Amino acid sequence: MEDTKPEETNMEEQKENKICPEKLEEAKLKAKYPHLGNKPGGSDLLRKRLQKGYARVWIPDVEEVWKSAELTKDYRQGDGVLQLQLEDGKVSVPIEPKIVHVNVATEHCLHEIAINPYETLPIYGTDIINAYSGQNMGDMDPHIFAVAEEAYKQMARDERNQSIIVSGESGAGKTVSAKYAMRFFATVSGSASEANVEEKVLASNPIMESIGNAKTTRNDNSSRFGKYIEIGFDKKYHIIGANMRTYLLEKSRVVFQADEERNYHIFYQLCASAHLPEFKALKLGKADDFHYTKQGRNPVIDGTDDAKEMSTTRNAFTLLGVNESYQLGLFQILASILHLGNIEVKDRDSDSSIIPPNNGHLSVFCELMGVTYQDMSHWLCHKKLKTATETYIKPIPKLQAINARDALAKHIYAKLFNWIVDHVNKALHSTVKQHSFIGVLDIYGFETFEINSFEQFCINYANEKLQQQFNMHVFKLEQEEYMKEQIPWTLIDFYDNQPCINLIEAKMGILDLLDEECKMPKGSDDSWAQKLYNTHLKTCALFEKPRMSNKAFIIQHFADKVEYQCDGFLEKNKDTVNEEQIHVLKASKFDLLVELFQDEEKATSPTGAAPATGGRTRLSVKPVKNKAGQASKEHKKTVGLQFRNSLQLLMETLNATTPHYVRCIKPNDYKYAFTFDPKRAVQQLRACGVLETIRISAAGFPSRWTYQEFFSRYRVLMKQKDVLTDRKMTCKNVLEKLVQDPDKYQFGKTKIFFRAGQVAYLEKLRADKLRAACIRIQKTIRCWLARKKYLRMKHAATTIQRYVRGYQARCLANFLRRTRAAIVIQKYQRMYVQKTCYKRKQAAALAMQCILRAYMARQLYKLLREHKAIIIQKMIRGWLARQWYKRTLEAIVYLQCCIRRMRAKRELKKLKIEARSVEHFKKLNIGMENKIMQLQRRIDDQNKENRSLSERLNSLEISHAAESERLRVELTRLRGAEEDAKNNANKVTSLLEELERLRKDLQNTQKEKKAIEDWAQTYQDEMEKMISELKEQNHLLKNEKNDLNRLIQEQSQQWTEKMQRALKEETQQLEYDLNEERSRYQNLLTEHLRLEEKYDDLKEEITLAVNVPKPGHRRTDSTHSSNESECTYNSEFAESEEGTRGGEVRSECGMSLDMSLFLKLQKRVSELEQEKQSLQNELDRREEQFQRARARDDEEHKKARGAELEYESLKRQELESENKKLKHDLNKMRQSLRGSAEAGSAAPGSPVYTVLLDQLNASNEELEVRKEEVLILRSQLVSQKEAMQHKETMTEPLPYIEDVQKLTDAKEISQAYMGLKETNRLLESQLQAQRRSHENEVEALRGDLQSVKEENNRQQQLLAQNLQLPPEARIEASLQHEITRLTNENLDLMEQLEKQDKTVRKLKKQLKVFAKKINDLEGCQMDVSPGQTADEPVHPVNIPRREKDFQGMLEYKKEDELKLVKNLILELKPRGVAVNLIPGLPAYILFMCLRHADYINDDQKVRSLLTSVINSIKKILKKRGDEFETVSFWLSNTCRFLHCLKQYSGDEQFMKHNTSKQNDHCLSNFDLAEYRQVLSDLAIQIYQQLIKCMENILHPMIVSGMLEHETIQGVSGVKPTGLRKRTSSIADEGTYTLDSIIRQLNSFHSIMCQHGTDPELIKQVVKQQFYIIGAVTLNNLLLRKDMCSWSKGMQIRYNVSQLEEWLRDKNLMTCGAKETLEPLIQAAQLLQVKKKTDEDAEAICSMCNGLSTAQIVKVLNLYTPVNAFEERVSVQFIRTIQHLQKFSFNIFSENVLFCFSVKFISFT
Repeated sequence: MEDTKPEETNMEEQKENKICPEKLEEAKLKAKYPHLGNKPGGSDLLRKRLQKGYARVWIPDVEEVWKSAELTKDYRQGDGVLQLQLEDGKVSVPIEPKIVHVNVATEHCLHEIAINPYETLPIYGTDIINAYSGQNMGDMDPHIFAVAEEAYKQMARDERNQSIIVSGESGAGKTVSAKYAMRFFATVSGSASEANVEEKVLASNPIMESIGNAKTTRNDNSSRFGKYIEIGFDKKYHIIGANMRTYLLEKSRVVFQADEERNYHIFYQLCASAHLPEFKALKLGKADDFHYTKQGRNPVIDGTDDAKEMSTTRNAFTLLGVNESYQLGLFQILASILHLGNIEVKDRDSDSSIIPPNNGHLSVFCELMGVTYQDMSHWLCHKKLKTATETYIKPIPKLQAINARDALAKHIYAKLFNWIVDHVNKALHSTVKQHSFIGVLDIYGFETFEINSFEQFCINYANEKLQQQFNMHVFKLEQEEYMKEQIPWTLIDFYDNQPCINLIEAKMGILDLLDEECKMPKGSDDSWAQKLYNTHLKTCALFEKPRMSNKAFIIQHFADKVEYQCDGFLEKNKDTVNEEQIHVLKASKFDLLVELFQDEEKATSPTGAAPATGGRTRLSVKPVKNKAGQASKEHKKTVGLQFRNSLQLLMETLNATTPHYVRCIKPNDYKYAFTFDPKRAVQQLRACGVLETIRISAAGFPSRWTYQEFFSRYRVLMKQKDVLTDRKMTCKNVLEKLVQDPDKYQFGKTKIFFRAGQVAYLEKLRADKLRAACIRIQKTIRCWLARKKYLRMKHAATTIQRYVRGYQARCLANFLRRTRAAIVIQKYQRMYVQKTCYKRKQAAALAMQCILRAYMARQLYKLLREHKAIIIQKMIRGWLARQWYKRTLEAIVYLQCCIRRMRAKRELKKLKIEARSVEHFKKLNIGMENKIMQLQRRIDDQNKENRSLSERLNSLEISHAAESERLRVELTRLRGAEEDAKNNANKVTSLLEELERLRKDLQNTQKEKKAIEDWAQTYQDEMEKMISELKEQNHLLKNEKNDLNRLIQEQSQQWTEKMQRALKEETQQLEYDLNEERSRYQNLLTEHLRLEEKYDDLKEEITLAVNVPKPGHRRTDSTHSSNESECTYNSEFAESEEGTRGGEVRSECGMSLDMSLFLKLQKRVSELEQEKQSLQNELDRREEQFQRARARDDEEHKKARGAELEYESLKRQELESENKKLKHDLNKMRQSLRGSAEAGSAAPGSPVYTVLLDQLNASNEELEVRKEEVLILRSQLVSQKEAMQHKETMTEPLPYIEDVQKLTDAKEISQAYMGLKETNRLLESQLQAQRRSHENEVEALRGDLQSVKEENNRQQQLLAQNLQLPPEARIEASLQHEITRLTNENLDLMEQLEKQDKTVRKLKKQLKVFAKKINDLEGCQMDVSPGQTADEPVHPVNIPRREKDFQGMLEYKKEDELKLVKNLILELKPRGVAVNLIPGLPAYILFMCLRHADYINDDQKVRSLLTSVINSIKKILKKRGDEFETVSFWLSNTCRFLHCLKQYSGDEQFMKHNTSKQNDHCLSNFDLAEYRQVLSDLAIQIYQQLIKCMENILHPMIVSGMLEHETIQGVSGVKPTGLRKRTSSIADEGTYTLDSIIRQLNSFHSIMCQHGTDPELIKQVVKQQFYIIGAVTLNNLLLRKDMCSWSKGMQIRYNVSQLEEWLRDKNLMTCGAKETLEPLIQAAQLLQVKKKTDEDAEAICSMCNGLSTAQIVKVLNLYTPVNAFEERVSVQFIRTIQHLQKFSFNIFSENVLFCFSVKFISFT
């Protein structure tokens, strides 16, 4: 039950109620603080609470009934006044303490107060049912499901039938509460069979509402009858069936309705469905066309669709087994009632009436009912009078005829109502024996209208009986039980309504006088009223007579006074119907109508509902059996007598069950949503006895056990020594040990009485004991079973092993014997086979040799015989020519020898003469000396140069060693500093432990202090002073914060501008360098590809020149398009990385920044400075590397030019040789053509001749191209040789003029010089290599030093920040920093790995190209001389070529389609594609296959391929749709495939950006617009599945990570008091944190980026993720009271800032995700702002523009202070907020949506 204010009581009333005020006050305080009541002296502590300031009290108020106030001054015993302060801040006038009451929130297990909000709320779903199922009463918030669960639990535990009595005024929501209770039973228990009984039980609700509910002025769905539904259960407490009893259907509503009211819903549902084909025969129209449905002049209910309700009713009939024909019959009878009301009766004269002939409505009525027109029209205007001897037929006047018509309509409807109830009971009846039941009573509430008639009298009479039953159960029986058991108890007076019931039903009561007047021949309403005045006006105080009327009377009911009009009481009590009209209807041809009236004589109750015959076990009430001669007498009973009998049966049933009361309260009389009238609510609470119940329950004992039952139930809690022969003493001893407070229980004669909550406590102890015993028994039995099983298994295993090993040994021996025998047999068999085969082959070879040699001999003989003359001539002529040549050669050699000998002799003489002269020797020596001196001088120069180089090398090594040693020393120092930092961190940990120990000592010291009250007062004064000082300091800090914010903003703007300029310049420079490198690389790659293709073209042309190619399709190379796509993707990826590095650094700086944000901004500025410095260093380092790389490239280029020249000459020779070959082949081809033409084999114009001629023309053109290339190569070679010669003349020494080869010493000198030159070159190359390695090592050490310095700076900053933080936050901060560092390292390693993978892929491709080129060159180098193939490297030559036109297609066979789909879609792993291949590869391959199918114009292939692709994608998503990686992968590929289709198949939006080459590649034969639409729908479906998968992963993390986990340790402090214990939905070991959410977001983002998802689509998904996080967090915040505090608001703001930081890191701030968190940010700010004055309210309204009024009010209502410095939000402040917002109070205005509109961006 919700919190209620206590009833107004003063000292006089307390005396009348016979209860001591001190005891009442103490009882109320114990109800408020039960945990203090269990302790010794708890009552004194509670009483002292009044004596201390700031206690909460209630004071009476004229408008709001009660107001909450607070004591501002301590109350001392004997004080005459109290000083109070109201919530609005006004100090009230001192009040007498006798009328002040403590604010006590009471909760009683017998009641559930349900307030009708007049609007549908989402708190009755299946998840709410599951939440309340199995919970104890009071563990969760009050709810109708809590009452239903308590009834279900008591039925199962106590094996006693239960009843739920739903009561209240009309329009308070009784029907809906009963409906939800039945839904709870149907959901929780389920059915025991497969018939789904629970669905049938729920299906009876729409049927009974349609035929028994109507709109009144107070309720749109008011029950106009009472019903008691018994839901039966079996022994396992599953639903097996149900039975329904009805009470007093308001039949008068069928023929009359007041203004703003309606008839029963079924009539309006029929009229709304009149257009259906099956209802055409009923001839219905609108509701305004019929008299019985238009009297209220308001046939429409707002928000209700009668046609839809009609469909629900028909479905319910079908579920309950009423077939279609019976349903149409029911609707036919209902339609005939409407037509009956439209029959017009006219006056014939003053005493008779007539129906005009051919009345249309009467004709339709007779046709539908199957009766004759004449009989019905006659008896509507006549009646039959019977006397003792004769029978007369008398006409009746118009008024009586109309009344007879209306009475017939009411009678037919009542019969139809009873028939439907009977069939519903039959459908819900079960053949299984009923073990127990739970009854749900939904009966009309207390009613009072302007005009109250017989129906209101019966309704209020029933409510009086129910109130009496409630009083008997709660008050009388309780107190009688206490007196009977002789326990200490003081009687409490209460209101007893037995006199009012006696006034109605006693002898000579109102009903008795009414029945007596009905028996009188000339009885009337006036005479009955006079009898009432004469009998009760002076004798009964509850009966009054109105002043201005003699036809009315007033009864003082328990709820209010009601004035009844006597008109119509007798007629409605008699309920007479013309019997002749009934006879006409019984003679009908309509079977269903006859069935309605055939059991009229057997009726036993006004409803005709037979009592249930199920097998009850504990219900002592039995149904009344009908006797044979009693039928006619029962039929003649009046309505009042029948109603009284049925009420008596109901009371007996309720008294035999355990009742549970649900009191429905109307918050206002105007049906306004969420509008509460306190006076009206208190009036209803007082009228239904709730306040009396609260008063008596404070001192009562609601639970009781007999001694034997208590002993049997709680025997498990007793030890053996506690069990005595006397059960009473045993129970006393056990209770004294278990329950320490003796006031919690009382011992009677035969029973033990417990106060509220004690039985639950004992049950908990019993359950814990049984659970421990069960665990011990299970442990022992499982151990014994496991051991027995183990021993059996061990024995079986050893037995099996023994037999198996024996069998294996025998098998092995047998196998060895067989193997040996088989080997011997195989040896001889193979020998025989080989020998036979050899002999056969030998014979065949001999035969073949013989034949072949004979053939060759014959051929040789023929050849010799034919050409022997020519051969002889050739040999002879050759021999003669050789003989002549030999003779001539010998003569010439002999002449040469003679001449040379003569000249040599002459020269020898001259030399001898010259050799004798000295001058000749001098000349020779002078030349040799000069040459030797020159060589010696050169050797000395080389030695000096070598010494200088070696000295330089040694100095460089020394400097390098010194630099390395200095860097090592610096590194050691930094490592020592790092060790010192770690030691300091350890010291901080020890200091934290010491601080914790000191805190514990401080707490122990504080606990030992005694003077608590005096210290509290002084502490309070100090706190007030401190608060004022803190406010002043806070004001100063705010001013300083604003100044600092302004300075930070200015500095951030300056730094932002500087960084933007610097980054822009650096980005431009890097882009320029990158573009140059790209262009250079592209040129090299282009030249390389041209050379390859030229070589391939040459080979193909040579082949074509020899062989004519066959016509057919050649498969194009598919690697070209894939390479292009890969290059495009790489360039895009590089550009995106540059864009990421060059993005602007944005910093948000608002005017209202707190200290945490200020510290973050300072940290951000320092990080920006470090980042700037690192970028500057990186730029300098790259410039140096670029200069060194350029110098190395120049040197390597100079060295490689010589090898390139050699390679170019080699290539030129190759081309010339190929040119000669081609010319030779061309000449041969021409000769063959001439020969074939002369032979007449191919005449000009023939196909062969034409083909050959075309090939010749192509070869000639190619030869011309080759000539041009050769000329270009020759010109290049000439220019390069001239340049090299010029360099050699500049660098190398002059050649010797004299020929020194004649002297051996000269040769040795030249060889020594060449060796020394080679040595110098080797030393120089080693020096350069060592210099480069030294520079690289120095550069690496500098980088390590810089990184160590940066790490040291970060460690120092972290240490400084940690020292500023509190002890709890230091550990969290250090862990956070370590996690961040490890994450950054992992990301760096992943980037390096990706770069290495790209490099490996690129090198593999280059290796393939070079391997192919080397293979080609090896074939060409076979003809090159050894001198030309030196060890020098071979480099490619840039030869211009013609580009080849790639089509970008992939050919595949039709039968390979399944393999293609299987490998590309079904069995493809997304991770492998993302890591090893390019993104979107399956989409590109599929599109290439589609282009080929379009190229060959195969529509079947296109259709089959697209269908297979779409179905396969759907299949893989259906199979692995819960994996985010798979769904993201196929979303990316589907979008890419869709964009390819749009770009190349006719979409103008995409094609307008195409190039001319791309337009040439467009599909030419098919328009795939339909498939584009299908793929677009598939992409949207995949996107929705991705969102759903992402939501399923994120949803369990959000509440725990955003709300429950404390990211900032120590902020939340102590949890608010007074909150219920809430079970966590996630186990402790599975609790998620904010880091878990961020890691999951990182995972999502990285997966989508790896799959190449479009950036716009990634932004949309991220926006959806943040919308889910914000919506779930805000919804849970609005549902949890323990989360609405100042500290939790700070926690939420910190978490949101972390999410924004993640967006900033990912460059996603512009995607709109931050705006989705705005409502959550505003809710967190709302928890932190000041909430007192009107200015605060205006600030909140302007700040919380993203929250609705209902959400703001909900947060303010749930706001709970955590410490003494915070205050609750006053009601006046909340009203001010509502007034400013000018919005309706609506808590659940909208449902949260988790999907945005889907859009896809094109891929270019």
